[in-house]
Formats: sequence, C-alpha cells, structure tokens
Amino acid sequence: MVRAIILAAGEGTRLRPHTLDRPKCLVELAGRPLLSHQLEVLAAAGVDDVTVVTGYRADQIERMPNVQRTAHNPAFDRTNMVSSMMCARDRMDGSDHVLVLYADIVYEPRVLTALLHCDEPFATSVNLDWFALWRRRMDDPLADAETLKLDAHGHIVELGKKPRSLDDVHGQYMGLIRFDASFCREVLAFYDGLDPDARYDGKDLPNMYMTSLLQGLVDAGHPLSAVCVHGGWIEVDSVEDLALYEGLAAEGKLSDFWSPPTPDDATGGGGT
Repeated sequence: MVRAIILAAGEGTRLRPHTLDRPKCLVELAGRPLLSHQLEVLAAAGVDDVTVVTGYRADQIERMPNVQRTAHNPAFDRTNMVSSMMCARDRMDGSDHVLVLYADIVYEPRVLTALLHCDEPFATSVNLDWFALWRRRMDDPLADAETLKLDAHGHIVELGKKPRSLDDVHGQYMGLIRFDASFCREVLAFYDGLDPDARYDGKDLPNMYMTSLLQGLVDAGHPLSAVCVHGGWIEVDSVEDLALYEGLAAEGKLSDFWSPPTPDDATGGGGT
C-alpha cells in the first residue's frame, strides 16, 4: 500500500493577496484549489491514505470534505518543509510506502504513475523539460534554478545548490518524493541523528530545506533515483506564476506544461 503526506503548512506570502484569507494550497488554478487537483490525481491512482500537514489557516483545509486526515505544524510560521514532514512522521512507520508531496504543485496522472511504479527504495520525480517553463516564468531562468546532477545510473548526486551554468541542471526537482516502506525508518533515523546546532545550506535544523535532507541522505550513501518525466507539472509559487498560468489558459496554451486531469485520463492502479 501507499500513503501520501502533503506538506501544506506554509503561509504563501509570495501569493498575497490571494493567501490573505486562505492557505496557499487553496488558491485556485483552472477553477479549482491546488489541493483539490492533487487529491483527485492521488485518488485516481488508488492512493486513499492521505495526510495533509496544515499550518496557516488550518481550519479551511480541515473542513474540506475530501480531506480525511490532517497533522498540524504549530510552528508553521517559523519552520520549513522538513519540520512539517516530521509532524506526520507517525505515517512513516515502515508499514507502507510513503509519498511526500509539496502542496503548491499540480501534476498530470502520468507523473504520479511513473513515481509509483519506481521500485527503488528512494526516488523523486525530475522534469527534463523544466527550461521551457522556467523561461516563461522569469527573465533569467538560471537565477532561480537549482542544481540537479544525474550520474550514469540515473541517480541524483547533487541537488538544491546554486548552479554555475545550465550544465549543472540536468532536470528540475518537482516536489514529489517516494520512500519505500523499508526506507522510511532510515529517513527518520538519519533526521534524528542530525546535529541540532548545525547549519544546513545556511539554515538551522527547523528551517532545513527538503533538498538539504535529500542531499544529506545521498551523501550518507543512499542512492536517490530520478524518475524522469517530460512536463506535465507546474508549481504555483507567486502572484506572477498565477497570472502567467491564467494567461496561458486563456490562450489555450496551459496544456503545453500541464493539463488538468479528466476522468478519462486519470489512470487507476499503482496504489498497492
């Protein structure tokens, strides 16, 4: 079986004023909240055990009829993604595989299916067509990009650093991670063994980036498999992003990057 943990605790300050009265994951894209898009794709793939980690305006998420389980990060305004994941660490008890998913993304069913079908213990989705999207989102794609380097075996050897050139970016980390059931306890043991007084890519432990945790696991000898896809995914990080996607939708071009799922293309299976 597969469980999912959706990290939805953040305030989404870069999406204000849209997030003044709602959490980031409930900002609408293509007529529906981001979280609704994601829950639909998960359900179609047979992933029914979903925990949403809440923080800012948690009550709104808790009232959603299709949200069955939540965990709360009471320090959402002063911590980061890894801390939010640890608020749902009881779901990583080794009895099921676990997906860890960002809440400000949407993706097509094929993206999730590819990750679910990966039989490696530690994997994450990688968008090989990232540059076309980044070029639409910003004047200088390299200014916002992070390194993601693959070895000859399709494993990620570096991610989350500042790139020197496009040669350092073999693809885009997408915020979809899969931990095999047997690997979940390895993740928790690694995290629990981290120095609470150290800095991780410039951040203290409560504000550790998810990419820093993944890199730490790689450096500790755990191969991170890249599940490579071509498009089918976007992130909504700012007011500018939302305006861009709405403009592309009006022009009929949003499908160049992501298409909202329909009952016909939402594939089942993969949840067991």
